[in-house]
Amino acid sequence: MSTAKPDQRQRPKRFYSDVSVLTHDDGFGIGLDANALKTPRRAPFVLPVRALAETVAEEWRGQGTRIDAATMPLTALANTAIDQVAQNADAVRKDITAFAASDLVCYRAETPAGLAQRQKSHWDPVLAWAETELGAPLLLAGGVMPVEQPRLSLDRIAVALGQVRPLPLAAAHMVTSLTGSALLALALLRRRLDAEAVWRAAHVDEDWQIENWGEDEHATARRKGRRLQFDAAALVLLHCR
Repeated sequence: MSTAKPDQRQRPKRFYSDVSVLTHDDGFGIGLDANALKTPRRAPFVLPVRALAETVAEEWRGQGTRIDAATMPLTALANTAIDQVAQNADAVRKDITAFAASDLVCYRAETPAGLAQRQKSHWDPVLAWAETELGAPLLLAGGVMPVEQPRLSLDRIAVALGQVRPLPLAAAHMVTSLTGSALLALALLRRRLDAEAVWRAAHVDEDWQIENWGEDEHATARRKGRRLQFDAAALVLLHCR
């Protein structure tokens, strides 16, 4: 009788031995033995930058006897960009802009004072940058009560996303989803903040809770998984805009 865990049995078996980076006219692909990697929808898997392809190759090299998709965040992100975002870019831009309408950095704690000050120090510079560089001032809200953001500001955020190509757009959407903040994603995209600063800003509240009440094992595991996805998206935004 098999002693493998159920999720291990469900994972596909590794079907290749050698992994290589392939050079194409329009970018870089992945070779698995004699075959070129394709997306789930059978499109060519091609990345614009060799450094990204090398990272994807390492994800495939790092697999054991079964393939664990959870350990391949850059592969998954690229598949999403090629198979979905490229054909639905306007919808993705609208979704990111919708996050800005209730952006994390606009919703402030009133107490305790230490948390409120920490939010202010991490988030106020992002709001100031959005107003100055994007022409998109946003309003603050106390607690969780919603505030209606200026339509013109949301339109300008949408404009800022207008020329972003599918792969970095997919990465920006991933960062937005993971952080709850379109402004943090745009700050990373435009290199106003580096990845570590964005991650810290996105976890001000969570880190405060950990410092004061301790860590939860399950929450820590979930955060680790989110960090893998975040790092993959941040790597894309480091190399592509």
